[in-house]
Amino acid sequence: MKQKVIIIGPAHPLRGGLASFDERLARQFQKQGYDTTIYTFSLQYPGFLFPGTTQYSSEPKPNDINIKVCINSVNPLNWLRVGNELRKLKPAIIVIRYWLPFMGPCLGTILRCAKANGVTKLVCIADNVIPHEKRPGDKPFTKYCFKPIDAFVTMSEKVLADLKTITQKPAQQIVHPLYDNFGDAIQKEEARRHLGISPEENIILFFGFIRKYKGLDILLNAMKILKEQSTNESFKGCKLLVAGEYYEDQKQYDDLIDELDIADQLILRTDFISDSEVRYYLSAADFVIQPYRNATQSGVTPLAYHFEKPMLVTNVGGLPSLVPDGKVGLVAEPNPEAIAQKIEELYAIGAEHFLPYLQKEKLKYSWQVLVDTIVGLVKRK
Repeated sequence: MKQKVIIIGPAHPLRGGLASFDERLARQFQKQGYDTTIYTFSLQYPGFLFPGTTQYSSEPKPNDINIKVCINSVNPLNWLRVGNELRKLKPAIIVIRYWLPFMGPCLGTILRCAKANGVTKLVCIADNVIPHEKRPGDKPFTKYCFKPIDAFVTMSEKVLADLKTITQKPAQQIVHPLYDNFGDAIQKEEARRHLGISPEENIILFFGFIRKYKGLDILLNAMKILKEQSTNESFKGCKLLVAGEYYEDQKQYDDLIDELDIADQLILRTDFISDSEVRYYLSAADFVIQPYRNATQSGVTPLAYHFEKPMLVTNVGGLPSLVPDGKVGLVAEPNPEAIAQKIEELYAIGAEHFLPYLQKEKLKYSWQVLVDTIVGLVKRK
């Protein structure tokens, strides 16, 4: 009889990187012989707390994984009902995604109920322990959620260090697995034709939700420097393709673009990028730029690995350890001058230099490693 595994976290009909991750993880558990179901949210965030246009996917529901839409993040009676259902179900493992303290009361209550069966082990994949944008209640909410959990998986040194300030329970760091569920890379010319982008231009890519900590404003200032101050005659300039939805006030970016007078250097695709379109944006780019102010890990990094795109990351959080400098990309200090200089260096070195290292390094980014790590932590208990 197959062991039951429950994943608690975002999944279809919700959209975004967490949902894609959880669905891909469920497939890997199934591949390794587990009876797997995702318990996702009927209400993830109240509308006034959600910064984007919609929380819901326009993609069809996956037909190869079981998804139960049942958790209401703000209804305590729902938490008790879901928790008691899981208690009676007696799964061998519950895998919990934790990314935001707001979810602490909901998840912590569900987990306490579920664990009362004396059978189920709880393993948390902690994306963040200390959130990028701090709010009152963060620490007590996080502690409440973490107390019943048996073990933790992190995907960066920074999160592991933050975790140790909250709990000393068993924890293991791995690298973020590849996002290999968006299809294979396609020819750059075909991708650009699909997106209506010139095949002749140098294109760098900023990909993902636009939030302050991700430093798009720093990159925009770097584009101004490249436009006005580049002294490298072999560098013909580049355009920045911004692909992702605003998760904060768009006006501040529109005003900055006007102030810098760089609209002609930008290709703005600031609607949500659906899963079926992701491969076109990654395939169209020469390089992926992550100009973050601060970071734990980034889902963009394994995405770039999958599509074998060299990266420029800033020297913050866990990013430099994921992007060996000079091998799979370059590391810059998080300021416009340094980023502008490193963009020029990327083109001077050429994408071909990085390709063998990318192909070798990406072998570490396995979903089986994640499943084996979760199962191994449970067996240690």
